[in-house]
Amino acid sequence: MSRAWRQNLIWAVFILVLAAVMGLLQEWSLVRQSWRGELTTRIEKARNQRRQKEFQGINTVNLAQAYALFQNGKALFIDSRPDGEYAELHIPKALHITPFMLEIRGAETVAAIAKDREIVVYCSQANCDLALQVAEKLQALGFSRVMAFMGGFRAWDEAGYPADTSK
Repeated sequence: MSRAWRQNLIWAVFILVLAAVMGLLQEWSLVRQSWRGELTTRIEKARNQRRQKEFQGINTVNLAQAYALFQNGKALFIDSRPDGEYAELHIPKALHITPFMLEIRGAETVAAIAKDREIVVYCSQANCDLALQVAEKLQALGFSRVMAFMGGFRAWDEAGYPADTSK
């Protein structure tokens, strides 16, 4: 190994170590929170604040409320997940309407649904925004009783509630 090559290697290692130290110092509060196990809570809080600001006009329901609406039988459930997830398993009688479908076909997608029908939109899990996006688009199309189920299909399935594979 030549002397010049060794010097270049030492400088490269020095620069990498310096960059790592500078990064740790700059983001030290995040590193500390991660070590304490508080980072997930901070991220969730930031996500909720963003959601409240971005989707402020959307009503939400939790798992118990969504199941009560399902048992009542009057609410229409809309699955906003990707095609494959919907085809695999979904809430019985749920329609499959994604944000993309509403973007492309607009009002045509939901023309057969009464504007005053009670609607519950859900997606995959609690940290998924697809249900909020579809609910927002439905409200923009004039639907007045739209709610987003924030637990998502994962919470529904884990609770052992009915699920279906038929369309």
